[in-house]
Amino acid sequence: MPTEALELPVEGEDGHRWSLLARIPERPSHRLLWLPALGVAARHYLPFADALAQHGVAVFVHEWRGHGSSSVRASRHCDWGYRELLLHDLPASERAVAGQAPGVEPVIGGHSLGGQLACCRLALAPGARALWLVATGSPYWRAFPVRTRWWLPATYRFLPWLAKIRGALPGRTVGFGGNEARGLIQDWARSGLSGRYAAQGLEIDLDRALRSVTVPVQAIGFARDWLGPEPSLRFLLSKLGSTQVRIVRLDATALGVAADHFAWMRVPDAVACALTAAADPDGREASRIDPMPPPTQASHGA
Repeated sequence: MPTEALELPVEGEDGHRWSLLARIPERPSHRLLWLPALGVAARHYLPFADALAQHGVAVFVHEWRGHGSSSVRASRHCDWGYRELLLHDLPASERAVAGQAPGVEPVIGGHSLGGQLACCRLALAPGARALWLVATGSPYWRAFPVRTRWWLPATYRFLPWLAKIRGALPGRTVGFGGNEARGLIQDWARSGLSGRYAAQGLEIDLDRALRSVTVPVQAIGFARDWLGPEPSLRFLLSKLGSTQVRIVRLDATALGVAADHFAWMRVPDAVACALTAAADPDGREASRIDPMPPPTQASHGA
């Protein structure tokens, strides 16, 4: 299928500039705004975009502040959080996508943190007709298996402290993310400790707003993904109002690479097939999610 490759310059209201990386087939059935994982530049998703384009999906890969083509870098003098991403950057990318593929079914989705913020953006600005998630889940520590969750609260306290002391999180040094803004890490850690989504400077109750998300959801998980295990995915999905939810769990045999958080990006064909399929490989209907109970007040300070 012939595919057009584009690099679209975008500028937000506050002057931040970046490029959308696009792969547009000749007659797209859907247009997908794709949000990367924490610390991952947009260019790393081009094989995934190419694979989806072969299935008739026009893909536009967003660039997070501080990475890749972004005009800013996190530092003591340059900070941001979820508020800037959700209210300044993503609306600008959405407008650019709509201008390139008008009249095409809109979809929003993402990988890891990108999937979480895709949910939040859809809660703030309904518009996409579907939500696609890959290796995504809430960072809430109680939603992780017992064997891994015991050390998460300490991590969610240490990383914001380190980012505050250093002016930004030195993610490459500590082995988590990239060079990340301290406000972003604070917002992320807050949801990890409390189980609720909130953003510094954003008055809207994001957790309540998520209940308004009722679009169909396609979620792909991996058998050995300790960063996005199935309980954390189900906890995230329990916050949504969607009743049409399909979860596909892929192993190394299906993927052709290790079934972990990042390896699929190198060989994304199985993920692209799973996202665009009408049913899973066994032909089963979309599954309903059994919501986990919301975190209690007692657990918020854990």
